Amino acid sequence: MQLCKWRDATGQARVGLVRQEMVYPLDLADTPEHPALSTILHAKNPSQFAESLLSSSASPLHIDELSLLPPIDHQEVWAAGVTFQRSEEARKRESHDAAIFYDKVYRAPRPELFFKAPAYRVIGPGGRVRIRKDSLWSVPEPELAVICDPDLRIVGYTIGNDMSARDIEGENPLYLPQAKIYDGSCALGPVITLAPAMPPLPQVQVILTIQRQGRTVFHGQTTMAQMRRTIEELISWLGRETTFPHGVVLLTGTGIVPPDDFTLEPDDLIHIEITGVGRLANIVERKS
Repeated sequence: MQLCKWRDATGQARVGLVRQEMVYPLDLADTPEHPALSTILHAKNPSQFAESLLSSSASPLHIDELSLLPPIDHQEVWAAGVTFQRSEEARKRESHDAAIFYDKVYRAPRPELFFKAPAYRVIGPGGRVRIRKDSLWSVPEPELAVICDPDLRIVGYTIGNDMSARDIEGENPLYLPQAKIYDGSCALGPVITLAPAMPPLPQVQVILTIQRQGRTVFHGQTTMAQMRRTIEELISWLGRETTFPHGVVLLTGTGIVPPDDFTLEPDDLIHIEITGVGRLANIVERKS
């Protein structure tokens, strides 16, 4: 089962159940105090609860006709780094002086975890992700995003794009927050696949395609089987000493890194496909 969030003609945020590209509206009011999507995700049995909310009067809508919103309410977005060997190798090349630390964190029991974005900064499907105007080397990082409820129970999955300024982080690892956390640096969507409907994670494929003026300038793929740590392990560390009353979204790291001579440019089109979820597409911009 999949869920999506969209804005209707009146400006109201709505939540629907997605079946074969058709969206079936759910009868649950979205309010600041009780966001509809979180109410479903935090239920004891999200799939069963969503089924019970199917509207008997509203007609299904084609998902391509909707103004999709990022599938998030008030959750914080966090990220894990250096969980794939490809990422570890790239981070070591970014910063020669700090290479030993990336090697250590890849092999250490404690993972790299960092805050990525509050919900209000998250970009949805079709929205514009951003490259920093003070960066000359920026890339997307395609990642499987895990949706957890306030008890850190895995309730679903979506696609995440962890935009990164590689030159800023490479200059000094202490600059990681500036390289990773800024307006337009995080995208999620297009839907949430509830946990019971997700394929076994080792079978999940991640594909990144970047197009420039209609031409593919980068294409890469990996599988979640290449991830060194388990998702449960990452969540366990994330929940140490930290609570998430609204739930949390965890980006689980990337195994796809474009070559060192590649950087994003304004108007590039980023496509991220993940088995069992779908495709997230975003356009790149740089503020003047």
